[in-house]
Amino acid sequence: MTTRDEVLTYGLTFPGAYIDAPFHDDNWVLLRYRPNKRAFAWTYERGGFLWVNVKVDPEWRDFWRAAYPSVVPGYHQNKKYWNSLILDGSIPEADVKRMIAESYDLIAKLP
Repeated sequence: MTTRDEVLTYGLTFPGAYIDAPFHDDNWVLLRYRPNKRAFAWTYERGGFLWVNVKVDPEWRDFWRAAYPSVVPGYHQNKKYWNSLILDGSIPEADVKRMIAESYDLIAKLP
């Protein structure tokens, strides 16, 4: 998984998910959960790659960062609760999907 279309298509498979572009910058496209309007994946291009910010349980945050050099503290977000995935092809698709799914699960629990 290396393209925005792949990420957005996967994200839309979750119940209540929808695409939003709330900023005046077309580079930022979010996946949100309709019942609480919270974003669970922020997509944007940076440094020639697609990046995806995902919410992360702090207990797993450092595991993912240690497992892949392309998982870094959340760009423009709280580094305790968000990771950025640099989709340069080095993170297996199954793990990218797992991190997006975990982000969705965390967001869907919030009021």
